[in-house]
Amino acid sequence: METASPGRGIFWMIVSGLCFVGVTALVKLLGGRIPAAESAFLRYLIGLVFLLPMVRSLARTRLTARQWRLCSLRGVVHTVGVALWFYAMTRIPIAEVTAMNYLNPVYVTILAVVFLGERLAVRRVMAIVAALIGALVILRPGFRELDPGHFAMLGTALLFGVSYLLAKILSDEVSAVVVVALLSVTVTIGLAPLALAVWVWPTAWELTVLFFVALFATAGHYTMTLAFASAPVTVTQPVTFLQLVWSVSLGAMFFAEPIDPWVITGGVIILSAVVFITWREAVLKRRVTPAIPETKV
Repeated sequence: METASPGRGIFWMIVSGLCFVGVTALVKLLGGRIPAAESAFLRYLIGLVFLLPMVRSLARTRLTARQWRLCSLRGVVHTVGVALWFYAMTRIPIAEVTAMNYLNPVYVTILAVVFLGERLAVRRVMAIVAALIGALVILRPGFRELDPGHFAMLGTALLFGVSYLLAKILSDEVSAVVVVALLSVTVTIGLAPLALAVWVWPTAWELTVLFFVALFATAGHYTMTLAFASAPVTVTQPVTFLQLVWSVSLGAMFFAEPIDPWVITGGVIILSAVVFITWREAVLKRRVTPAIPETKV
């Protein structure tokens, strides 16, 4: 077991954040020529290459009918969430996607109350309300025209929250390797008919970009596990704020996206609420709220 090291945990979480920001930047670079469902399908199809070391573990796994149903349900939910995320990336700035993605742990907290019987103390209720206010600061309904991409991101965060809770249930019964691998397989299968319905033949350059999307996503999840092994989530969670900084910088420098102080403010409010919820769970010695990078594709 690795010795606890906050410094090492923070370092690996920074690397993880860079990887996930790289994912968003590459998907943005890809543009909208290839439909969102197809881009998502190709990302997951290419990503299956990274599952090859897990083949033996999967072959030895025997799931119950209930576990298969949970895996299938998670695959369906995550499939729709991923498709919506890719769609949002073609519609709204990187900084808004990143900031709204911070809502995912808040959704998880609410869903855990409904489906897992978690208790919701007054302080956690106040944190959830603060996070929702942060979302309103970002969206500013009534003060600007909302894009379909905004609604897609709201749906993405909710669906990823459901996916996370299903993974939490499964991880108590099945190894993490199997849970991760089956998600990749089921999402690839789920996206296939959606991709074929709108298929556009990708160029070699587009396939190369999608390969690096899969590579960065895989590397991000791996370095995130290293961060969790090195330090408590209460130490690593605040570091995810840097993702918003990098997203704003990338959007401004490479995609001519204006720096929006409302988005930054809303993102800070949401992240502060998430950090508070995470800290309270640590004090109460239970883990429900996921770290923000865990919500990525």
